[in-house]
Amino acid sequence: MTEGRNVRIRSAEEAHRFVNGRQLDYVKVGVTDIDGVLRGKYLSREKFLSAMEKGFGFCDVIVGWDSNDQLYDNVSYTGWHTAYPDAPVRILPDTGRGMPLEDGMPFFLCELAGGAEAICPRALLRRAVGRAADMGFDVSAAVEYEFFLFDETPDSVRQKGYRDLKPMTPGFFGYSVLRSSVHAEFYRDLLSLCRDMDMPIEGLHTETGPGVLEAAIGVDSALAAADKAVLFKTFTKVLAQRRGLMATFMAKWSRDWPGQSGHIHLSLRDRQSGKPAFHDAAEEHGISRAMRHFIGGQQRLLPQVLAMIASTVNSYSRLIPGFWAPTSATWGIENRTTALRAIPGSPSAQRVEFRLAAADANPYIAMAAALASGLWGIENGVEPEPPVKGNAYDQPATPGLELPRTLWEAAQALKGSEAARTLFGDAFIEHFAATREWEEREFRKHITDWELARYFEII
Repeated sequence: MTEGRNVRIRSAEEAHRFVNGRQLDYVKVGVTDIDGVLRGKYLSREKFLSAMEKGFGFCDVIVGWDSNDQLYDNVSYTGWHTAYPDAPVRILPDTGRGMPLEDGMPFFLCELAGGAEAICPRALLRRAVGRAADMGFDVSAAVEYEFFLFDETPDSVRQKGYRDLKPMTPGFFGYSVLRSSVHAEFYRDLLSLCRDMDMPIEGLHTETGPGVLEAAIGVDSALAAADKAVLFKTFTKVLAQRRGLMATFMAKWSRDWPGQSGHIHLSLRDRQSGKPAFHDAAEEHGISRAMRHFIGGQQRLLPQVLAMIASTVNSYSRLIPGFWAPTSATWGIENRTTALRAIPGSPSAQRVEFRLAAADANPYIAMAAALASGLWGIENGVEPEPPVKGNAYDQPATPGLELPRTLWEAAQALKGSEAARTLFGDAFIEHFAATREWEEREFRKHITDWELARYFEII
C-alpha cells in the first residue's frame, strides 16, 4: 500500500495541480445519505475539473431511500411526486486524499447544495460548527468506534441468513496482545491505511467479545473529525472485505455480546484568546461554566434528539442496563455508566464524551446533535443535574430525562421539539423524523425468529 500514501489535498488549486499533473483519468467522489452510507461515483478528469467550479448533479434519490435502497413513501422533499430530479452537489476540495487501495486515485467528499442543503447531513454539522463560531468557539472532536470482524464474505452471510456467523477470533480477550499479535498483518494494514488516508488512529485494541476491535481516531476540528469517521467506517469495511473478512458497525449484532459504541469526544476553544473553554482551574474538577452549561444542554435535549443519535431500530437493542450503554440522560465525572462523561484533566484534554452514540449512527448527524445541544445549553445557561456517582444503571431517571425506548418514540420526540427545530431547521426535522418513522415501519413488517419460536406452536 504505497501508491497514494499520505496524499492530502487542501484546496481547489492543489486539486487541479494534482489531477492534471498526474494526468489522472478518473477521480472518485462521495456524499453521505441520511443513514451515513457513502454514495458516490467515478468522474472523468474533465468532468471533475468542471464540477470543481460549477458543481454537478446527483440523483436526489440518495436522500429519498433507506439504507436498503427502498423508497420512502412519507417524505416531501423528493419522491415519485417530484420524479427524483438531480440535486446540485458541491465538491469539497479540502477533503481530497489518495486511496492506497485504488492505486492512489484521489477521493473527495461532497455536500448537497440548493434545496437539498437543508437536509444534507454534512451541511447540518457545518451549520452547527458555524453556530459555535458565531458564539466565539472553535470545536475539536474525535470519534472512537467498536466494530466486529467476521471470517465471512458478503455472499456467505447471505447464504447463512446472517446466522451462525464465524467471528475472526473466538472468546472475550479484551486488550489482548495475543490476538493482536496473531493477526498483526490486518492490524498493520488498517493502521497504515488510516494513516495514509489522513485519518490516523491513535489507539487500536481488541475489545471484550469475539472478533471485536476498538479504534480511536485522532482529534481534529469537528467537521474534519466527522469526515474521518465516515471514511473510517467505509474503508475499514473495504479493507476487511479485500482480506476475506467482514466488518460490522451495527449497534448490537448479538444478544450475547455488548453493543458497539461510537463515542464522540467534544471540546471548545475560545477563538479570541485561543484558550480551552472547558477548563477553569478554580472550579471543581476544572469544569468551567461553559463546560457545565454545555453538559446541561446536552442532558436536557438528549431525550428530544435521541433519534439523531440512536437512528436505527437496532440502536435500541443496545440501550439496556448492564451492557456499557446508557439508559437515561445522565452525566458523571469519569463515569462510564452515564450518557455523558465529563473527562477532567489538563486544559487541552478537558472534554465531554458523548457515550450514548453507537457505531451505527451517521457521524455528521450524531455530532451535530451532540454539539448543537451543548451550545444551546451555553446560550441558555442550562444547569445540569447533579453528577451521578457510582452505577447510573441502578439509579432512577430524573423526571423529564427519561430516554425514548423505541425509534418511533424518539422520532415523535424529535418532531415535537421546539429546540431541535430551532437548532436544525424544520426542513431537516420533518425529513429526518419521517425517515425514522419509515425505518420503524419497515421493521414491523418482518416476523422475527423470537416471535416464531415463542408463538408458532403454543399460542
